[in-house]
Amino acid sequence: MEGHRREAITELGDALRALIESATTTEVPAGDLLRAAAGIRDVTELLGGRVRGHATLPRADDLRGGVRMYNPVTGPGSALAPPLHVEVAGGAATGRCTLGMAYEGPPLFAHGGVSAMLLDQILGHAVGASGRPGMTVRLDTSYHAPVPLLTPLRLTAEVRDVAGRRVTATGAITTAADPGAPLVTATGTFVGLRADQTRRLFGAVLP
Repeated sequence: MEGHRREAITELGDALRALIESATTTEVPAGDLLRAAAGIRDVTELLGGRVRGHATLPRADDLRGGVRMYNPVTGPGSALAPPLHVEVAGGAATGRCTLGMAYEGPPLFAHGGVSAMLLDQILGHAVGASGRPGMTVRLDTSYHAPVPLLTPLRLTAEVRDVAGRRVTATGAITTAADPGAPLVTATGTFVGLRADQTRRLFGAVLP
């Protein structure tokens, strides 16, 4: 049942991402824009017929299994996500994605905040793979060259230091074609939560 729902959520996510890309790049006449807006409002009304509350997890999610369908970076159901596809092996994380025109900051290139968001995500995967998951408390980002749009990207991250509950990881964004030339690099510090902190922050949604 949940597998079928996840497939449907992914299908809707793909459609929404295509819609956003088209809406970002379209040059159709104003009348067509207004007709499109009306149609989208109809779909919004359909989807809004039954919604979850803020403190309720999506039925398709599985926290223990690491399934987050609407994560804004990796979630296949999120219209905001590229999405970033992540693989973890040997304590390191590797990701790949392509940023469309909706992520444009300076002309032709990605917004710097998008790069930071991608790196925060991939660093978190590396930290989780180390067996010491935690929350970001610091993210230092260095921009070496602009990140091109409509270009396959490669992200990497690995843990560099562990000190009690505090874990430090480093990561980079490159193009897939030139993985030796970092465009953006980052160092992130993550701190594992105590049991009481976990209950206080997430007690409403934890199984």
